[in-house]
Amino acid sequence: MADDDKKTETKLAAAPEMRQDASTGEMTAVSGSEGQTPAGGDPKRPVMKIKVYAPFQVYYDGEGVSISGVNETGPFDILPHHHNFLCMLVPCELVIVTPFDVKRIKVTHALMHVKAEKVTVFVDI
Repeated sequence: MADDDKKTETKLAAAPEMRQDASTGEMTAVSGSEGQTPAGGDPKRPVMKIKVYAPFQVYYDGEGVSISGVNETGPFDILPHHHNFLCMLVPCELVIVTPFDVKRIKVTHALMHVKAEKVTVFVDI
């Protein structure tokens, strides 16, 4: 590996990971354990109750560290302590980060409701 490649790689590794705050839209640097993949990780991280279901099938029902989706405005993340929120999802892949792994669920249309540390996604409505 050339010296220039090593310098670039070091700079990229040292650059802080950025995340957009879902409630304010402000970009903030992720520090410490927040930027690490939770797989096999920290069960003490704040979690919220997440349920994704259709009229005749439950896709996911459990705890989550975050859930990401897409509405007409664009991609967004829901984290614990998020403000109350209601939106229609466009075709996308929901990404649910649990304390120990990542779940992915494709949706064509859905309604997402966030209230009091609980996220409910009604799929195929």
